Amino acid sequence: MFTGIIESQSTVKSIRKNETNVDFGFSCPFVGELKVDQSLSHNGVCLTVTDISDGLYYVTAIQETLDRTNLGRLTVGDLVNVERCMMMGGRLDGHIVQGHVDTIAKCDSIEDLKGSWVFHFSFNEIQPGLIVEKGSICVNGVSLTIVDAGAGFFSVAIIPYTYEHTNFKSLRIGDIVNLEFDIIGKYVARMLANQS
Repeated sequence: MFTGIIESQSTVKSIRKNETNVDFGFSCPFVGELKVDQSLSHNGVCLTVTDISDGLYYVTAIQETLDRTNLGRLTVGDLVNVERCMMMGGRLDGHIVQGHVDTIAKCDSIEDLKGSWVFHFSFNEIQPGLIVEKGSICVNGVSLTIVDAGAGFFSVAIIPYTYEHTNFKSLRIGDIVNLEFDIIGKYVARMLANQS
């Protein structure tokens, strides 16, 4: 489980196809603190550390993950948002994030408000009611508050700290991001759908 509070960024150092899987090699400031079998969120995707060597750590993404997320679009040199799993007894500064991406979205526009930015995204709505204004959403692993929302679109406001310490600073119009909807909202939507 994660909180959506990004700890650092990892740089893609290697990408190796392994049958239908892809093995990624990453560098990050806390490689020396990692251990094999540990869970890390990469742009909101929970992946398991499979190896650590020569200052890099390695993870494997299966075909389902590559199909459902933006990880299959990564190239060497790209930055991904990373977060280690939440420690029991720690503060939940963001919201409950599982690291299970629901879908992807496209960045439609970016407004520079001279002190903050508003990013507008569109996506194929998989179930009505999963996003609400002022509710939580996880975008590329970042816990954010939705500014406004409608059928298949939403926007989020980004403060300077988040902009500088995540890969929001490198997002461009047309880029694809990973979305994880709020888990509480997903359960409520499922319960309501089952009552119909």
